[in-house]
Amino acid sequence: MSDAQKDFRDLLHAQRVWDVPLPRFDPSSAPAAPLPLFHAWFAEAVAAGQTEPHTMTLATADTEGRPDVRTLVLHDADERGWHFATHATSAKGRQLAARPYAALGFYWPAQGRQVRVRGAAVPAGREESRADLHARSTGALAAALTGSQSEVLGSQEELVRASEAAWDRARAEPDAEAETWTRFVVEPREVEFFQGDGRRRHVRLRYRRDGAAWTRELLWP
Repeated sequence: MSDAQKDFRDLLHAQRVWDVPLPRFDPSSAPAAPLPLFHAWFAEAVAAGQTEPHTMTLATADTEGRPDVRTLVLHDADERGWHFATHATSAKGRQLAARPYAALGFYWPAQGRQVRVRGAAVPAGREESRADLHARSTGALAAALTGSQSEVLGSQEELVRASEAAWDRARAEPDAEAETWTRFVVEPREVEFFQGDGRRRHVRLRYRRDGAAWTRELLWP
């Protein structure tokens, strides 16, 4: 084993998780549907000082069934599901067009909590996607206008030029359109809430959609 590999492993194994008091979670008191619990846990993560609690991982699969994953921002969570947006021409946009299912993961280490969501990823209508784009910051609009997401980049200088032009347009035309910008809603079939425990007696509560209702069940950690 090289010294560099040993140093990495020593550093890796020295890390610890949840060096903070963890809240208790009584699953018997959980609501009948997952959305109110998600809203409550999100508010508690914010109150606990969790950095960027609105970020999440999005997992998709390509046309050959190979998984892909990335981190992005949650745009909403309502009765329809969990919302995010991307270009339809991006890698994730193309993957969702071919295989319209997704999984989301939230990790809030400030409280030792995770939330996992699985379901169909449904594109919203054009008007809703347009409203999503223009509800965001100038920088977000500029990023969307830069375009070519996931395509091969010739050089960093090419990106700088395209970005500067996009920023200029976003400032001058705050209603500018990015035609491929698409809002998606993950319609949940399963939502799991994980509460970590210092003695590894983690609580896992899974909601499964059963018609119009939800079935709740505990899982072994």
